[in-house]
Amino acid sequence: MTMQTLAREVAGIASGRPARTYLMCPPTHFAVDYSINAWMDPGAPVDRDRAMAEWERLRATYVELGHTVHLLDPIESLPDMVFAANGATVVGGMVMGARFRHPERAHEADAHREWFQHHGYRRFTPATHVNEGEGDYVYAYRAIVAGHGFRTDPQAHNELHDAFGLPVISVQLVDPRFYHLDTALLVIDAFTAAYYPGAFDEDGLLKLKTLFPELIEATERDARAFGLNAVSDGRHVVIPHDAVDLSEKLTERGHEVVPVEMTELRKAGGGPKCCTLELRP
Repeated sequence: MTMQTLAREVAGIASGRPARTYLMCPPTHFAVDYSINAWMDPGAPVDRDRAMAEWERLRATYVELGHTVHLLDPIESLPDMVFAANGATVVGGMVMGARFRHPERAHEADAHREWFQHHGYRRFTPATHVNEGEGDYVYAYRAIVAGHGFRTDPQAHNELHDAFGLPVISVQLVDPRFYHLDTALLVIDAFTAAYYPGAFDEDGLLKLKTLFPELIEATERDARAFGLNAVSDGRHVVIPHDAVDLSEKLTERGHEVVPVEMTELRKAGGGPKCCTLELRP
């Protein structure tokens, strides 16, 4: 199953016609009512209409690129549900459930589990240890890079391996601004990734350099713009519009950059990837 999935995705890259399936949740109840990361300031105003417009544009971008988007119903008491990537990890049609570090987000895991059960996913592994889904688990085709340091418990990495049977590369995050791995590492295709070195310890940097034949270094400015919290389908890279330097580097290497505005949703510490959970068949 795992090798077949890899073969299909590499074939999609080679054909130039990648197609993905995503799960998203509209920011109907988006707000910054508490602070659980370095970006959240409950005293700063939030424009929910603008956040919805950003999210709608992101969803429409995926559809225009030929991808399928499923929707998770928002819940009023869960303002961070828009960040759907944190609720699970899906590889080969199998699902690893999430367990959130902070009680403010705990019930998001239940909403995700119910969605997967309702939509016919029979192989669902519940989490014993804290893991925040694709926030800290980055699928890298032949392995999963798993972050820890601020949210996900490193003991959860063993559960990840048991769920999917893929090698798990554990890396430690050291900068609280980049509290989830998906704010510091972007896997572009089976051979290429972009990263911000300042987010990792020396051991983690060595592991990334060993895993990826090509690593593209992002500047701190682009990392702060959530340029690494982008979504790649192997050909297109949907990325915040103000991650200018990284966008130029990607374009120079032949990737098709698709800029989107995410400035309002960034107030809660999220970008395109945070809003997007990939449902890998």
